[in-house]
Amino acid sequence: MAIHYYCRHCGTAVGTISTMSVDSEQLGIHKLTDEERTDMVQYQNNGDIHIRTICEDCQESLQRNPDYHQLDHIIH
Repeated sequence: MAIHYYCRHCGTAVGTISTMSVDSEQLGIHKLTDEERTDMVQYQNNGDIHIRTICEDCQESLQRNPDYHQLDHIIH
């Protein structure tokens, strides 16, 4: 099982955690609402978990350009 983090805005692979034992509290998933969890966490058939997050470049773009929050994807 691996946990893969991808930027929700540009699709960049942010990082991967390869471990056999991790729970939702260690990842912070337990703090998400049901709606947030549905939007951000995807469980794959092979046991991997894909988590939608934000990369540093997109975070920086959003801070400089608050209007970008209206967009689903940011190209930078």
